[in-house]
Amino acid sequence: MSSPYQMIGSCSVAVPDGGGNRVDEAESSINDWDRMLGELAAQPVEEGWVTLEEATGATGVSRSTLRSWYRSGLIPSKMVAGAHGPQRIVPLDLVVDRALGSSRSLRQLEQARSFQAELEELRRRIETIERQLGMS
Repeated sequence: MSSPYQMIGSCSVAVPDGGGNRVDEAESSINDWDRMLGELAAQPVEEGWVTLEEATGATGVSRSTLRSWYRSGLIPSKMVAGAHGPQRIVPLDLVVDRALGSSRSLRQLEQARSFQAELEELRRRIETIERQLGMS
C-alpha cells in the first residue's frame, strides 16, 4: 500500500497518489526560494545601508513611515539576506535627510531638545540647592 505522503527535502507533503504535479510544484517553489536566498546572500551590503529597525532607532521615524517612504519612492530600499531570512535595508543618510525635512520629525526633535534643556535647568537647580545645604 502506498503512502499519501512524499518526502520533499526534510518535510513531507500530502499529495494524492499519482499527483506528481503538486510535488513538482513544491520542489520548484523550494528551489526558487533557495535560489532567491542565495542571490540575496551574494549581494554585498553597501556601507551606510541599515535595517529598518536600525533606521528607526537612529532617527525616531517609525517603521510604518519608513515603509511608506520606500513604497512611494521617496527613499530607496533593497532586500538582503538576514539572520532570520530576507530583510529590507535603507540608506541611513537619506532617511535622516528625509526625517529632517519632515515637519513632524522636526517637532519631535524640538521637543526632545526642550526636554534636554529642561533637564539641564533642573540639574543646575539641584546643584545650587545642594551647595546651599552644604551637601556638595
